[in-house]
Amino acid sequence: MATTRSETLRTLAQLVADALPAEVAEEVVLTGSVSRGMADEVSDIEMLVVTREPLELEECFGLARAAGLEGLDTWGTQDGPARRVSGYREGEPLELVWWPREFAEERIDALFAGEVSSTADALVHGVPLRTSGLLEAWQERLRDYPEELAAKQIEEAALPWGGFTPAGVLTIIRSGERLALMEWMFDGAIRVLTIVSALNRVWPPTTKRLAARVEPLATKPDRLAERIEEALTEPDPRRALLVMTELQLDTVLLAPSGLNVDRARVWLAEAAKLLR
Repeated sequence: MATTRSETLRTLAQLVADALPAEVAEEVVLTGSVSRGMADEVSDIEMLVVTREPLELEECFGLARAAGLEGLDTWGTQDGPARRVSGYREGEPLELVWWPREFAEERIDALFAGEVSSTADALVHGVPLRTSGLLEAWQERLRDYPEELAAKQIEEAALPWGGFTPAGVLTIIRSGERLALMEWMFDGAIRVLTIVSALNRVWPPTTKRLAARVEPLATKPDRLAERIEEALTEPDPRRALLVMTELQLDTVLLAPSGLNVDRARVWLAEAAKLLR
């Protein structure tokens, strides 16, 4: 059941969508926590606006302003066809991502080519605020997570876990190396989530609300979200790295055999032994 906050923000998002000219924006999709019915007091409104033709940033600003948004700004790179506009309406924060239709189709193709991103998950859980049938077609296509893509994602995710001596991990638990340790563990956590998503043939989610997102997955290491949280917050560097290394090991033990997976199983087991 959707939260009251989700219903409130969805109503506001619909007002914004309705104010965008249909001849410009052919598809408007509500994404993020509001689309999943999980919005709380700090949630914002996230929307994907699919346009018939590419727009300049100033055109997007004008359309957002006409739709009632104030305090407009942008973020991210501006060298491609995607545009990003943030702002407020009725005091609520909004983020509008603008994709021309051709670019949107290219982004879907890229997912099936192996690009790892949360785009697919956002679209799978997206809610149409205005539709010409594009979202339904994308969601139908995204229902199939190809087995060969899953195998490729698993092997690529396991790639860094081996090749250098396991004792090398000891260099990032020295005093003063916290940043290097956090970089390694953050990358490891993302790779664990990529493998777990592929094992369950679901598209990788964002890392927000992680416990709720991974809870229904059938194949996963025990206490997946809790162990990631523990590793990233544990003050003792050796203990933190051990928690993450054991989680990585448990993850590859669930994965099918492959060149990188098999190597990672041996390497991670040895690294965990050194850390104990």
